[in-house]
This record gives sequence, structure tokens and C-alpha cells, in this order.
Amino acid sequence: MIRRKTTDIGLSVSHVFFGELIQILKSQHMENNTMELTKEQQKVTFMTADILLEHWQGHRRLTRKVIEAFPEDKLFTYSVGGMRPFAELAMETLRMGPPGIKGVVVGTWPTWNEVEKGYPSPKTKEELLKVWDRATDQINSLWPHIAQERFQEVVKMFGQYEGPVWWSIMYFVDNEIHHRAQGYVYLRSLGIEPPHFWER
Repeated sequence: MIRRKTTDIGLSVSHVFFGELIQILKSQHMENNTMELTKEQQKVTFMTADILLEHWQGHRRLTRKVIEAFPEDKLFTYSVGGMRPFAELAMETLRMGPPGIKGVVVGTWPTWNEVEKGYPSPKTKEELLKVWDRATDQINSLWPHIAQERFQEVVKMFGQYEGPVWWSIMYFVDNEIHHRAQGYVYLRSLGIEPPHFWER
């Protein structure tokens, strides 16, 4: 807890400090607005396509570790609170990957029913991991074919969800994080230590 000393005029020291800081920032902002950006400054990008891919694949590497952590039988049968077994959750995130990026590249999207038929559920952990690794290779192969301007274009992924390409890809990542968290709960309830979330 920060202890604040009160001045004679009834203002706290922290209040005075932040008031001065705001004035400095306002002054710098006004100065910056009067300067023209150089061509090099205009080229600066917060996140490149390669960084976005590595971010996604980092999450996929972590999800793969979660799959590996499950006992063979529990991977396909165990659930908590009526939620689906983790093998089914993993397959949902996997099915979004290659078909989703292929849709971005070629401009046409299969329906979700068609995707499920194209990616049938495996019966063993070994088989699931092989399908996962194959999807990783497919995503990496398709990714370079996405033009930079394509990330800002609006698509309707799987004929259902409309938004910019970058938003669609972030949805793939968010959905995976959501379901992986369920896997963490399953593992904890089984007395198994999940992988560290920061090790990707």
C-alpha cells in the first residue's frame, strides 16, 4: 500500500506528482503532433505476420503438452461438470487451424460440418498427437501465402462468423486458450500437474 502525505493546502503528494506528470505528457503530445513522421517511422508495425504466427504456434505447442499430460483413457473419457473430454476440445481447436487458414488464403470456406468430416476424431493419444503435428505443418505451409493487406479484409469464416482476418485468427487463439484452461482443470482434478503456461 502506498502511504500518501498531505500537504498544507490539502493536496496529497501523489496527487501533485501525477498532476505534474499529466502536464508533461500533454506537452510532449503537442510537440509530437507538430512533427511529421519519417518514412521509416511510418513503416513501424506493432505485430508482423510472422510474430502473430509464432504467438499462435506457441499456444499450440503448449496445448500439445497438455494433450501429452493426460493419461490415455482420461484423455477421451474424463470430464468435469458435464464438459466435453479434452480430446474433443483439442479437436475443435485443431479443426479451426488448417481449414481456417486455407479459407483465408483461397477465399472460400467449408462449412463446420464439412470440416468435422475432413478431420475425424482420433481414437488414441498417439494418433491425436500425429494429427496435431500435421496441422502444425499445414498452418506453417499456408501462412506465407497470406498477403499483408489480407489481414484487414473482412471474411465470414466457416460461413458463420464475420470479421477481419486478423480478428478471425485471434479468435482461433482465444478459443484454444479457453479450451486449454478446461484441460488444466481436468488435470488438476486428476492430481496431475499441468505444464507451466509460460513454457511454449
